[in-house]
Amino acid sequence: MAVQAVTVNLPEPLYERLARRASRMHRTVEAELVEAVAALLPDEPEELPADMAESIAALHLLDDEALWRAARTSLAAQKAADLEALHVKRQGEGLSASESDALAMLVKEYTRIMLVRSRAAALLTQRGHDVSVLLQKHEP
Repeated sequence: MAVQAVTVNLPEPLYERLARRASRMHRTVEAELVEAVAALLPDEPEELPADMAESIAALHLLDDEALWRAARTSLAAQKAADLEALHVKRQGEGLSASESDALAMLVKEYTRIMLVRSRAAALLTQRGHDVSVLLQKHEP
């Protein structure tokens, strides 16, 4: 991979934040800056459907508190129960057309929520937070 040299003038407070984050992550300031820029530029935006890409497009603009909320978002309990029931019914007796449509909508919503959660967790990790607490099972 070719590397291009770029000179960037950063305001002192921004540079200090970047240097502190680099230190916490045991990286050079240059490596931390490359990581931060890479996080802001999606690899292949066409890989996601437009509505899914839109769901995560501005997450990097959120403050840490809002990212934690996004990372803890879950499918509403009733929708989760409906999703499970439709999966069970599909495996047992099959689904009607309307049930198949409902299942597809629930799966799409669940997928969007998981995409937002994972992107928010990745951003929190890049900002130096320990997100392992998100892996613990929480009871409602």
